[in-house]
Amino acid sequence: MTASGTPADVRQTSCVIVGGGPAGMVLALLLARKNVPVTLLEAHNDFDRDFRGDTIHPSTLEILDQLGLADRLLQLPHGQMRAFSFRTAHGSFKLGDFSGLRTRFPYIAILAQAKFLAFLAEEAKRYPSFNLVMGANVQRLAEDNGIVRGVRYRDHENHWHEVRAPLTVAADGRFSKLRQLAGFTPVGTSPPMDVLWLRVPRLASDPTSVETAYIGQGRMLVLLERDDEWQGGFIFPKDGYKKVRAAGMPAFRQSIATLVPWLAERIMPDADWHDFAVLSVESSMVKRWHKPGLLLIGDAAHVMSPVGGIGINYAIQDAVETANQLTESIRKGRVRSADLAELQRRREWVVRFIQKVQAFMQDRIVAPALDSGKPFQMPWQLRVLPRVPFLKNLPMRLVAFGPKRVRVRDV
Repeated sequence: MTASGTPADVRQTSCVIVGGGPAGMVLALLLARKNVPVTLLEAHNDFDRDFRGDTIHPSTLEILDQLGLADRLLQLPHGQMRAFSFRTAHGSFKLGDFSGLRTRFPYIAILAQAKFLAFLAEEAKRYPSFNLVMGANVQRLAEDNGIVRGVRYRDHENHWHEVRAPLTVAADGRFSKLRQLAGFTPVGTSPPMDVLWLRVPRLASDPTSVETAYIGQGRMLVLLERDDEWQGGFIFPKDGYKKVRAAGMPAFRQSIATLVPWLAERIMPDADWHDFAVLSVESSMVKRWHKPGLLLIGDAAHVMSPVGGIGINYAIQDAVETANQLTESIRKGRVRSADLAELQRRREWVVRFIQKVQAFMQDRIVAPALDSGKPFQMPWQLRVLPRVPFLKNLPMRLVAFGPKRVRVRDV
């Protein structure tokens, strides 16, 4: 940027998307497939950031299948989760499995998000209208008379650039810079827990079948089977990480051993806390997802709890609905505020519904599980559902698809 504040170059496109996560990447791919010029700005120089959402639900696999990409994606090494089950002091409880659902993909695929994003980026690069800029640190909105006309960003050499477009899409995650610049404030709740993510190697001698979650003595651990390792989520009361760390690694290993003895053996007593990742759990939504020329999707609009691992999939559904509803308006360069409001209307009730389901699970399972003063018992509602024929598939259907299936229009 010059001394007068003018960027070194100004480029024009039909849509500029900030954030190369699942929502931004899928939206850019869908627009590029329709020959709509799109520029995707990603702040990092690569996609390799650990402990991000790695769960690809049937809803997303069906969307990829519409695009002819699902089978190719599933050729990458991945794990599969086919059921949700809990191990408690009373034994094993199976909430349900995906086998009763009408889908080609009766499971959750567990694949490192970096590999997923790289796969999508390579597919998008096949289209001349797709432009990906890595290392683009967006710092400002370009506005005229209250209308967002694009963004200004710094590259890795600290040079300023401007991209102008009829529509700017904020897909830059839970700490969205664009949301902040636009003056939007999320309204959130405070779920009763945080999560410490860890990964340990898988061995040939490991159990071939494990529960999804282990509960006991005021502790809870979620366990996910990846291609060559186990990903564990040690759940503890909100803002309790300092207490967990102060107790020391031996105490942490013992907490894991209480729940899954064979897993604790993989965590060395001298392990470094930096090998783990703390997720401060929240659930929130901005009241308005848009202003003239700007749309928020994914975590920028609504941060999801990790319950059910659904966040990445709802972000992708946002992207699909955005492409379904706005592609022609973007192509013509005339995206009305009414169009953006209609998109929010279509997506907001879905997100609010599933956030309420997550809140129920947090209040009825997680909070009691973390109460060491009372023996844990599965909520009666969840104990009854598997016994009712026309309701037994409901929990898994909500996990797999939510209250509404989303399809790509005009593939």
